[in-house]
Amino acid sequence: MHKVIAITGLCGAGKTTAALHMKEKGYQYLRFGQIVIDVLKEQNQPVTPENEKRIRNALRQTHGMEAFALANAPKISIWHQKGNIVIDGLYSFAEYKVLKEQFADTFITLAIYAPPELRYKRLSQRHASPDDDKILFRPLTPKEAMNRDYDEIENADKGGPIAMADWTIVNTKTRVDLENEIKEFLWQI
Repeated sequence: MHKVIAITGLCGAGKTTAALHMKEKGYQYLRFGQIVIDVLKEQNQPVTPENEKRIRNALRQTHGMEAFALANAPKISIWHQKGNIVIDGLYSFAEYKVLKEQFADTFITLAIYAPPELRYKRLSQRHASPDDDKILFRPLTPKEAMNRDYDEIENADKGGPIAMADWTIVNTKTRVDLENEIKEFLWQI
C-alpha cells in the first residue's frame, strides 16, 4: 500500500530539505503551502511574510483550519493511487485529522525539529536562487522567523501535528546526518 508522509515542523527546521530528499528517492512531492504562493502570484502581490500570513488567514477564515488539506486532498487521492507521496509542510491539527481520516494507516507524520536559535540562523543565511519559482528557500530575519513561529503555533495550531507525529527527527547537525535519519525513517516505516 502506498504511503502518504506528511512532514511537519516549524520554519527552518529542515522540512523542505527532508521532503526534497524523499523526492529524490522516488516520492511524489507536494508542497502544502504552495497554494498561498500561487494566490499571491495570481493577485500580482509580492511574496512577503505579511502577504503570506494574510492569504493563509483568509483561506482558513473561509474554509476552516483544514483549508489546505481540503484543497490538496483531490490531488493527494489521485497521486496516492500511483505511488508514495511526501507532503512538505503539514500545518494545522485540523489538517492532520482530515488526512488521518482519509488515508488511515497509510498516513504517516514526520516531525522535523531544530531549536529556534539554530532555525533562525539557518533562515537568515538562506539565499533564494533566481530559478526558485516556488520560493522554497527565501531568507527570513530572526524577527520575521519568530513572528512566523508565534503565528503558526497560536493561529495555525501547528503544535498538534508536531505532537502527534509518528516519527521525529532532531535536525541539529549536517545535511548528511539529516539524510541518514531520513533513510532510517524510510526503512522503519
